[in-house]
Amino acid sequence: MIGDKSSIDADLAAQLAAEAGRILLDVRASGQFHGKALGQEGDRLANAFLCEALRHERPDDGLLSEEESDNPARLEKRRVWIIDPVDGTREYGEERSDWAVHVGLAVGGQAMVGAVALPGLTAEDGSRGIVLRSDQPMMLQPAAAVPRLVVSRTRPAQEAVAVAKAIGGELVPMGSAGAKAMAVVRGEAEIYLHSGGQYEWDNCAPVAVAQAHGLHCSRIDGSPLVYNNADTYLPDLLICRPEWVERVLEEVRKLG
Repeated sequence: MIGDKSSIDADLAAQLAAEAGRILLDVRASGQFHGKALGQEGDRLANAFLCEALRHERPDDGLLSEEESDNPARLEKRRVWIIDPVDGTREYGEERSDWAVHVGLAVGGQAMVGAVALPGLTAEDGSRGIVLRSDQPMMLQPAAAVPRLVVSRTRPAQEAVAVAKAIGGELVPMGSAGAKAMAVVRGEAEIYLHSGGQYEWDNCAPVAVAQAHGLHCSRIDGSPLVYNNADTYLPDLLICRPEWVERVLEEVRKLG
């Protein structure tokens, strides 16, 4: 595969995310691993596949993966692939469906291209797994009358709980960051507000996809998300339907 135009990059991201998802489903179906061991083996194999493929297909680009030792040389690159081989390792190990594979490309610090695979879901044609792409945006579904906020199923962010109460919203517990972000894209929720800390690989690909679908993406104070930093920690994130942006940001400001 040659070229570096966004459509070609998006094809590559989608193909890799989908194949990594198939690898992960095969590992789980083998029955050789369970629980934490399943998550570790899935992470290992999916990461090896993604990193090898990207180094082969995009040798001049930088690479940042949750499962690889960081190479500071990426900081000198304008184009950096940011991946999470299994976003929601716990959910994957528990054989739930709310986990994801992230393949994102940051250009000049911005999330420009992304693919998020949801291998545990069933597509409309009955096949296993779906992939949401930054180059194939869908029309947003009508918003629910009562806003739904996706939150961690184990550690709901205090700010999200407070905002939901202030706007009369409903909390929807869910697993991985990618699953939550794509729930907003797919019309299953209106707001994803997270303040418990993430890393660049947790949201680069989801943000690229969400932005392409017309959603607002920022820090919870409204400032932009910037990628390929020396410190990859990102304290908070807001992915939100446009009609709720100002109200949510206002409520967050009230919380100080």
